[in-house]
Amino acid sequence: MYRILRAGNRGRNCIAKWRHFGRDCTTSTVSKEALDRYHPGVTLHGYQVERVEEVPELYLTAIKLSHLQTGAEHLHIARDDSNNVFSVGFRTTPMDDTGVSHILEHTVLCGSHRYPCRDPFFKMLNRSLSTFMNAWTASDYTMYPFSTQNGKDFQNLLSVYLDAVFFPNLDKLDFLQEGWRLEHGATEDRASPITFKGVVFNEMKGAMSSAAQLYAVGCQNRLLPSHTYSYNSGGDPIAILDLTHQQLKDFHASHYHPSNARFFTYGDQPLDAHLQLINESALEHFQRIDSDTDIPDETVWTEKRSAAITCPPDTMAPDPDKQTTVSVSYLLPRITKVDESFEVSLLASLLISGPTSPFYEALLDANIGSDYSPVCGYDGSTRDASFSIGLQGIHQDDEERVRGIIQETLNKVVREGFEADRIEAVLHSVELAQRHQSTTFGIQIISSLMPMWNQDGDPISSLQLDRLVASFKRKLAENPRYLQDLVQRYFIDNNHQLWLEMSPDSEYTPKQEKEEAAKLEERLRELTNDDKEQVYQTGLQLADAQNQEADISCLPTVTISDIDPKTKRTVIKTENLSGSYVQLHEQPTNGVTYFRGVSPLGALDTDLLLYLPLFCNIVTQMGTDESNFREFAKQEELKTGGLSVSPHIVQNASSTDAYELGIVLGSHCLDRKLDDMMNLWQQIFNSVTLSDHDRLSTLIRMEASDLSNSVAFMGHAFAMRGAASAVSTVGKLSELTGGITQDEEFNPTSSQKHFRIPFPVNYVSMATTAVPYKHGDFPKLMVLARLLSSKFLHKEIREKGGAYGSGASIGTDGTFKFYSYRDPHSMDTLEVFRRSLSWMQSGGFTAHDLDEAKFAVFSNVDSPIAPGSKGVSTFLNGVTDDDRQTQRDRLFKVSSHDITDTADRYLGERWYSSYLIGPENDATKQGGWTLQE
Repeated sequence: MYRILRAGNRGRNCIAKWRHFGRDCTTSTVSKEALDRYHPGVTLHGYQVERVEEVPELYLTAIKLSHLQTGAEHLHIARDDSNNVFSVGFRTTPMDDTGVSHILEHTVLCGSHRYPCRDPFFKMLNRSLSTFMNAWTASDYTMYPFSTQNGKDFQNLLSVYLDAVFFPNLDKLDFLQEGWRLEHGATEDRASPITFKGVVFNEMKGAMSSAAQLYAVGCQNRLLPSHTYSYNSGGDPIAILDLTHQQLKDFHASHYHPSNARFFTYGDQPLDAHLQLINESALEHFQRIDSDTDIPDETVWTEKRSAAITCPPDTMAPDPDKQTTVSVSYLLPRITKVDESFEVSLLASLLISGPTSPFYEALLDANIGSDYSPVCGYDGSTRDASFSIGLQGIHQDDEERVRGIIQETLNKVVREGFEADRIEAVLHSVELAQRHQSTTFGIQIISSLMPMWNQDGDPISSLQLDRLVASFKRKLAENPRYLQDLVQRYFIDNNHQLWLEMSPDSEYTPKQEKEEAAKLEERLRELTNDDKEQVYQTGLQLADAQNQEADISCLPTVTISDIDPKTKRTVIKTENLSGSYVQLHEQPTNGVTYFRGVSPLGALDTDLLLYLPLFCNIVTQMGTDESNFREFAKQEELKTGGLSVSPHIVQNASSTDAYELGIVLGSHCLDRKLDDMMNLWQQIFNSVTLSDHDRLSTLIRMEASDLSNSVAFMGHAFAMRGAASAVSTVGKLSELTGGITQDEEFNPTSSQKHFRIPFPVNYVSMATTAVPYKHGDFPKLMVLARLLSSKFLHKEIREKGGAYGSGASIGTDGTFKFYSYRDPHSMDTLEVFRRSLSWMQSGGFTAHDLDEAKFAVFSNVDSPIAPGSKGVSTFLNGVTDDDRQTQRDRLFKVSSHDITDTADRYLGERWYSSYLIGPENDATKQGGWTLQE
């Protein structure tokens, strides 16, 4: 029986289901109009249309164009989707480890000719209704995407992005801030020691402290050693210190040119307007050049190779003696060969995905290691694709055993092939994925296409999934051993394979610290007295620039009148079915049914609550009386998109003293397989088996491995959860079920905890009590958090302090939290958090700043919701459309007085909880801190 524990102890049986309303695979209106309007050979706004193709399985029309004057390529996807997307990408091929492409990605966003203010990218986060804004550096390309549902906003962001990438200022001070610099520890104190600072420098120190990241970079560098892939495009922290400002500018001149660019637009807005703005704002100012960014063919090896690298020991490893990783990686065909790439990706899924796959059975079920190696499966992100398989968390003496298992497993696959059900399951996942609708579909398309398109491949052919599947099925019908032949060709007979071993070195981190200290000492020896004076003066200049109030009047902006005053409502139907509460939604889900259910737990003892996340992780993976775990997994793959179970800990929307505790069930399937999906759930409900100790041991090791690997990338989330655990009952429950320590202690009072971990950077958080969602102050606190994030914390912690990220947020757990991410500081950052109130009281924001904070909040509130997720918030959190409308009305009315008053009441004389994740720290040893590790 399913019950949800609600405020006032009113229980009810509950289940929820979403159904589509019957829109099948038909061409969308926007797609059809594009198909009729654009034809090969047509010229418009300096472009010529090259190809126009309908892709009915994805309900879109793809239009490929080229810019006549510059040769710039453009792909437009016309589709009935209001979340429109733009991206521009460049092939970037660094030939050293200085991180030049990464630092350039940061620096171009710091000001441009038309928008000369500091950090227009971050400023636009508060002047826009964007649903996505970002930029990232891959191994061989850099791209700048955004998405928005507002037409005016799209044009604004497009103008800023174009000017940033093609006409950046690349100011020396911005390079010093974003890249690296020598500066006194206390900028205004000549007597304080000179040290290295910089945002990307600190970011990469954090990134390269992760064993998984070290392994991934080390593997790529050695498998593809001939050209750009032999270097770390993000930057090796020590090598970053060799990059000069002139080298940065030279790299921009040679790589950021329209002839080396690929433009992408997506959605329901007209293509003509996009092309006109792109041409007039950027492209017509350039002439075609021969960009020398091609990546040569990798020299194919005639003999297999082996390599060994080291990493820091994992202090969270369940078994300290089992921290070795070993894998083999194979060079595969070029990713521009679309059919082959598709087939090898299917083959990779058959080999490693799920409990019925050959490598899962041979490697994971053998209980030799904790999980697959960090680099595992098909990788199509480089010019030549690769496939990797291996284990992490093994004893060093088991390396040869793992090698033997891998070789024997491949030989067995060649002998026996794959079961027909396994092949059908993988093809079923392809069909389900193309029908499943995501709010980030446009971003997902360009993210998946960019690696191949960047290497001059055909992006449209990669979208034609029906053709690719049909081609694969035809080859398999003609040759039943087709997949076995692929295994023989690409793996067994392939000499371009790298065996890589990584083992822990207790001196790894000390060696890195000594290397950085030696580098600093070398640089200091080279400084003359004049140089030292220049370091001091430059530090003051940068601090002055950071402290100046930027004139952002040059930047475009939306206005409050551009925001819809009404909440977008979802029609909800409710029924009572045999005592169970049922919530139904009819949505255009392309023939997919989505299911959610909640099972209440009532009052659960703390010692049992600690096991809740483990239970949720394993309950669908242990098998049932009817099917062992392999048979059940096979049916799950054949019939559904997966069965998920997770803890349900939700603050009551009206009271911080009440909450809901339970388990959330979720799954989706093709409509025709609904009965099959519900039958699988029925097996879990009625006959799950938990007695297979070997299977349980395997799942526990995999879960522990995932947790350990996640800290380096999600440290701020763990720190925020830890801070909230001391000030909120829901926060405590969240820490117990998903925190880094699972600390059982709860005493609502000020606390300071330091979880010591050997990282070179910190993750810092501070939390205090706030209000539940329906409270009248909640919208004010949302705006306050955004104001602090963009106007105060960003400047103090990121720009001045060099942390990669920072912010403030009001959570649905009834807490107000501050955080920093990959931060070189700890105590200084906590002091910045504490100064937030005095900054607010000093009148640090204007009426326009207030409007910008509201834009950012509305951008988040109005994020698009996929058809399969509509109504979920009401079902899980008890927040109705009427509740959202009430808070929306309050949000519009938030005034400057409201903000200062709210800050006084919630950030004033209150107790806070501080939580630090990071290395040894003398300050936390002085008393007042609880030390954990």
